[in-house]
Amino acid sequence: MNLLAASTDQVTLEDFGKDPLWLVVLKVLVIFVALLLLTLFTTWYERRIVAKMQNRPGPNRAGPFGLLQPIADGLKLAFKQGISPTNADIGVYLLAPIIAATAAMLIFAVIPFGPMVSIFGTETPLQLTDFSVSVLYVLAIASVGIYGIVLAGWSSGSTYSLLGGLRSSAQMISYEIAMGLSFVAVFLWASTMSTSQIVNAQANSWWYGILLVPSFVIYLISMVGETNRAPFDLPEAEGELVAGFHTEYSGLRWAMFFLAEYINMINVSAVAATLFLGGWRMPPPISTIWPGANEGWWPVLWFFGKVFVILFVFVWLRGTLPRLRYDQFMRFGWKILIPLSIAWILVIATFKGLKNEGIDLRSYLVPVAIGLLVLAGIAYLLGGREVPERTASVPEFDPFAGGHPVPPLPGQELSVSRRAKATVAGTTVATAVEVDDARDEGVDA
Repeated sequence: MNLLAASTDQVTLEDFGKDPLWLVVLKVLVIFVALLLLTLFTTWYERRIVAKMQNRPGPNRAGPFGLLQPIADGLKLAFKQGISPTNADIGVYLLAPIIAATAAMLIFAVIPFGPMVSIFGTETPLQLTDFSVSVLYVLAIASVGIYGIVLAGWSSGSTYSLLGGLRSSAQMISYEIAMGLSFVAVFLWASTMSTSQIVNAQANSWWYGILLVPSFVIYLISMVGETNRAPFDLPEAEGELVAGFHTEYSGLRWAMFFLAEYINMINVSAVAATLFLGGWRMPPPISTIWPGANEGWWPVLWFFGKVFVILFVFVWLRGTLPRLRYDQFMRFGWKILIPLSIAWILVIATFKGLKNEGIDLRSYLVPVAIGLLVLAGIAYLLGGREVPERTASVPEFDPFAGGHPVPPLPGQELSVSRRAKATVAGTTVATAVEVDDARDEGVDA
């Protein structure tokens, strides 16, 4: 008996919820182990690619090609001492990494890996579960993951951790809006919010990464901001915040944040492959030449191949682009990505409405999309050159007004003391007032 037989049945929502308990447990275990192994491999994959970009060997000592280096790093973290700050809220401090790691692992429950197959004689889709609003489930779980980062920064009792947590929450919430709006165009065009049905909708048409290219570009940018990766890794800016929200974490507690970050990279790459790159399906030229390319277990290979191509984009950005300034980053999200997303949704709604009326203008959709992207690029370049007008009278700024020294805000100027003005090359020169005071003291004596 063939225990892992192929099936050509199309996946529908009615195919879910019929698996026996042992098969559900098996799928959960396979997804859990796969995410752990993918995280280990992704760390090696990233270090090797960045090393090639920087003309150095990278990890090459532990095992062939350094493949055992992630295991060595994991063992090192497991045996490191976990130190808790004395000012920490210990309950929330310990709970925060668990929330971050758990939320990261839940997203893969609705990601389709392949078509219907037979596992030990049971017909089942290569997906844990699916329902009519599964993409909204992905957004909801991603939002829960923010709590782990915010709580970690707040509970650590450290100013740097708190600032990192606040930065992260503002950044992730801002870019989740753009990410959610990029999904709306997919919902409208596919007429469904189910991940498996969105993959089916791309079976006989162009991939949505081509047809809905502005949504794809907006999602690619938003996913980097959502995962706090370079050049958008501002919550972990070493030069400003030591290490950000996880400054006070060590050992396995820090490793859970590390695990959550890399699993989230895999998650957003899998969502991009599902919604914009045809999911587990091969493109028509190859699937036409090879009819069995989208049947059986081969689609699993195509799916993870697409995932690793998107992961390469993450690594490529980290190895080439410098970190953005925080105000530039937030301005780009709120003033460019979100307005562009709303404008693109209006375009897609118009085209979809005309299509429903029998007027098919899909051939004009890609040129309109490219034109919209060009306009957004021009708006960003012109907006970045705006110079704020300086007011005629700048109010005097007192850094000690609140009892603690604070830096000046934009538009404020720090008043310089007389002693600082008279300091030349590190030597303090007495001012005329100080000379007169000293002379008076000498006369009194």
